[in-house]
Amino acid sequence: MSANTNLVHSLISVIRSLSLEERQLLEEKLFFDNGEPSTAELLRLAERGGGYDFLHSEPDLYTLDDGKPV
Repeated sequence: MSANTNLVHSLISVIRSLSLEERQLLEEKLFFDNGEPSTAELLRLAERGGGYDFLHSEPDLYTLDDGKPV
């Protein structure tokens, strides 16, 4: 086995030993931390920012019974 193969096996062991929260943080840093806000961060911003608060007073125009099933 090469040194890199040993390293990969060691990393897998460490990752498997992480808690769910730690794994989620690792995934976020590896796959989504590109300097831009994630989808979840954008959703939180939209929810807390107040820009869409007016929609709470708008009437519900559509229901689950409207339209055709997809």
